[in-house]
Amino acid sequence: MKMDRPYVILNAAMSLDGKIATKAGRARISSPEDLERMQKLRASVDGIMIGVNTVIVDNPSLRLKALGRDIQPVRIIVDSSLRTPPDARLFAFTGKVIIAASKKADPGKIKDLPAKAEVIIAGESKVDLKQLLKELRRRGLRRLLLEGGGNLNWSMLEAGLVDELTIAIAPVVIGGRDAVTLVEGEGVPSIEKAFRLDLIDTSRCGEDVLLKFKVRGDRHE
Repeated sequence: MKMDRPYVILNAAMSLDGKIATKAGRARISSPEDLERMQKLRASVDGIMIGVNTVIVDNPSLRLKALGRDIQPVRIIVDSSLRTPPDARLFAFTGKVIIAASKKADPGKIKDLPAKAEVIIAGESKVDLKQLLKELRRRGLRRLLLEGGGNLNWSMLEAGLVDELTIAIAPVVIGGRDAVTLVEGEGVPSIEKAFRLDLIDTSRCGEDVLLKFKVRGDRHE
């Protein structure tokens, strides 16, 4: 069956207790080997998606280092209110940047963004992720890498828009009620409504354990 949206891979590195950052924010959890794996994964997709909170707190470049590919994957920011800083690092490198906003966003903020930023309006008060992904597929994006953070991971899972999870588990424990976990958001009310996964591969990646899952399509609503 032909998909009307990109195939989505949620990729993350987390501690043994499920944290993707410390309570202070950004933290390099991945081993050097996992960072190399992540670059190869980025080279295999058409776009990389993150939430605006990740841009504000971590300020990543999402840059693909030389791996035999001249064109950078499209960098996509889910930003309902257009809070993306105009001086964010991801604007400093070559390649297309798409900012997905909602109709409630102030149009005046668009003029402050770098010229390379393209704004897509999808949704009323917050970004309609299903509408956004259909638009990305219409623009030729077939494979999309989701790199969080925790709230966007939740929203994508809740909308049924994640096909695969690739999770590197580092041999560290971070702790902290204010440290972001792999999936945040509202959460499910009962285990019966949890997102069900099928384990498809396990391996070592440096000192990390790499787990790959497929998301089942039979979740009970």
